[in-house]
Amino acid sequence: MKLTVPDESDMITLGGRLAAALPDSGLVITLRGDLGAGKTTLVRAMLRTLGVTGHVRSPTYTLVEPYDIGGRRAFHLDLYRVADPEELEFLGVRDLDPVNDLIFIEWPERGGQLLPAADLAVEIAVAEPRGREVKLLPVAPRGLSAVGGMRDIGADSLRGG
Repeated sequence: MKLTVPDESDMITLGGRLAAALPDSGLVITLRGDLGAGKTTLVRAMLRTLGVTGHVRSPTYTLVEPYDIGGRRAFHLDLYRVADPEELEFLGVRDLDPVNDLIFIEWPERGGQLLPAADLAVEIAVAEPRGREVKLLPVAPRGLSAVGGMRDIGADSLRGG
């Protein structure tokens, strides 16, 4: 699914709609895009929709932020500052449970083979003259289910197809 997202408020709307389509079980979502593309904005909107209250921090410096969403665990990883995938061992990446946890990974290419396999890949690119082009690419059945669920709740209204 490819969408044109004109501004930040629409990125927040997209995050809410994607969160509403997520399965109750675990899911691994990778996010790729240049600095400032909107990866953290999208994840923040998803976490808010799923029930996270209080401050939703960007994990740029902590590298991982954990959340408890009504007994469900969610983790937001930002690997931009990771120089070597072996650094992930110190973050407890092997303790993440992709079957039950909701895992968001920004800059997944920096994590190498130590990361769990993605269910859904999100690619965000700046679209001229303004806005963003967002591709939702299911790479596993759970990711396909989430994208299919978005069609049911009208995500195509964000100017996509």
